[in-house]
Amino acid sequence: MQLNWTKPHASELSTYQKKYIDLVPEGDLNQILENNFQTTLKLVANLSKEKLNYRYAEGKWCIPELLIHIMDCERIFSYRILCIARGDKTPLPGFDENNYAKNSNANERNFTEILEEFQSVRNSTLTLLKSLNNKTALQKGICNNTEISVQQIAYMLAGHELHHQTVLKEKYLS
Repeated sequence: MQLNWTKPHASELSTYQKKYIDLVPEGDLNQILENNFQTTLKLVANLSKEKLNYRYAEGKWCIPELLIHIMDCERIFSYRILCIARGDKTPLPGFDENNYAKNSNANERNFTEILEEFQSVRNSTLTLLKSLNNKTALQKGICNNTEISVQQIAYMLAGHELHHQTVLKEKYLS
């Protein structure tokens, strides 16, 4: 099954959606997600424990918490994609990303295992996206009180990681 991903038009997007989707380049979305993963991995894989635990301001996440945040969002976005693509009309709730991070146990975990988990989450997402077709990509549902399509969620997922790559480069690694 081949899905021809196309970026949603700006006129279809809320300000929040546009913030992330505008970051995504044109091209094969699955390849973009794979490239995103490889870039994120290169940014963090060989950092010292001191750098991993660095917080650029009080109350900000350390790098393991940030990676788990990316994974949590990816899992939630993937669940939303699954629900909407399968025709489930149940409105899907929002979530409190700070509460998720606070309860992630990131600082008690082995960083290599976090990276392995990230690879597993990404592989699962890519497999899900490859199972979709052009019809399901355009299906819409309600997430966090907003109508959204599978396509918009998939592009937000990619843009969300790109946003955090910029944060990593500018706030943690500069």
